[in-house]
Amino acid sequence: MSDIVAEENNPAPVSTDKRDPLSEVLHLLNLSGTFYCVPELTAPWGIAVPELAKRLVLIVVTEGKCILDLKNGDVLELGHGQLALLPHGRAVDLRDNAGSPLTPLFDIPAKRHSPNFETMSFGGGGAMTRMTCGVLKVDHVAAERLIELLPQVIFLDEFDLQAGRWLEGTLQYLAEEARNPQPGGETVLTRLTDILVVQAIRSWLKRSPDQQTGWIAALRDLKVGKALQVFHKEPDASWTIERLAQHAGMSRSAFAARFKELTGDGVMNYVTRWRMQLACSELKNSGSSLAEIASSVGYESEAAFARAFKRVVGQTPASFRKL
Repeated sequence: MSDIVAEENNPAPVSTDKRDPLSEVLHLLNLSGTFYCVPELTAPWGIAVPELAKRLVLIVVTEGKCILDLKNGDVLELGHGQLALLPHGRAVDLRDNAGSPLTPLFDIPAKRHSPNFETMSFGGGGAMTRMTCGVLKVDHVAAERLIELLPQVIFLDEFDLQAGRWLEGTLQYLAEEARNPQPGGETVLTRLTDILVVQAIRSWLKRSPDQQTGWIAALRDLKVGKALQVFHKEPDASWTIERLAQHAGMSRSAFAARFKELTGDGVMNYVTRWRMQLACSELKNSGSSLAEIASSVGYESEAAFARAFKRVVGQTPASFRKL
């Protein structure tokens, strides 16, 4: 009863952000393409794609067909207007037919148009398959956390009504750009590929069973999700359980219990670990000083930051940066 009274006396602050917490994470995906390729493949053909760790691999068939072997007993056949997203960059085999011999991807000659874009013609001269492929990465801790929770493969079919009309139109545009390159075509292809990756993830989130616990469930929770949303936006603020509970519109005790139930983690432990993940990214990808990084994740002193970092990561910030 005391928790109910407390919640009534401490209403949640009014938010002007119309994005829900899960949409906010999708907004933070911040994809950066490391490699794009438009292959033209004539039967028979087979390509052994190696593992591309910590990368998302998108394979879109714009003409013909492709058999995608996940090398674990699962096989997908992709036809015109279908795509597969490999969120964890696992190694796969691509063929026109099950018996076609394989050639390692990087042994196949390709025409490089820019540091990140190339076209490829390969195969035995038979039936044509055209694809657009992208290898991408994400650059935000929230996005990385979401990617970790995705399945090994996400499949989308333009004829799947749940995919929506956007897929059919986007794939038609992508196929036309690949078939008849125009000035600026590389930019169009890369942007469309990025859109397809985000939409594939959105589609999976809509179709996936409602998780009762876990990080995605916490983001979807009407109250805990609000608190996570404001924290992720301002990780350097002076957060306490009480302040986060206020954003959730809950009492301190009710919020802490609900947070633990959903995430399996204590509130302030989550706050600290999230800040250290952000710090790790900054240490690896920026030239900011330790004092600047400490401030960016909510620490007033470099010494306090260093102690927390070592406790969570297991080594000092300076040692981590040298790795």
